[in-house]
Amino acid sequence: MLIGLAARKAKAVRIHKGLPGAPHRAVLPGPVLARVWRPDPATVHAMSAVLKECTVPQVRSSPAALRPTAAGQAERIACATAPDITDWRRIGAVLGTADLPAKKWPDAVDASVAWTAVKHRSAVVFTGDPGDIGAYVGAIGAEDVHIVAV
Repeated sequence: MLIGLAARKAKAVRIHKGLPGAPHRAVLPGPVLARVWRPDPATVHAMSAVLKECTVPQVRSSPAALRPTAAGQAERIACATAPDITDWRRIGAVLGTADLPAKKWPDAVDASVAWTAVKHRSAVVFTGDPGDIGAYVGAIGAEDVHIVAV
């Protein structure tokens, strides 16, 4: 999704424009941001705008996951806590058991995206690699993660 936004692909931009109305900001794991971020002006400009509508869990300068309401600011446990050692071990196990598409290598960033989605329950993952993310979600055994190809 971030690659599509950085390239200003129509579908990615259209989906992203719908995010400001959602009570929960899009979750952007730090490794995903690192994979896409480059210091060229076009990428910095595009990603800076995107980051305003996303939350990067456990990052102080990132907006909160849940938007403020008249009742105050709530926190979401899945966004407020970093993965622990058990989570990272499970992500590693998923790397070894996922039934990836042909000619694909295990990818810890994609597996961490799947794990983040599973922790959020009924999450939607917008991705250019639906086969990869689907394989990791399947290896975890989750049935309530929705994958949308971008």
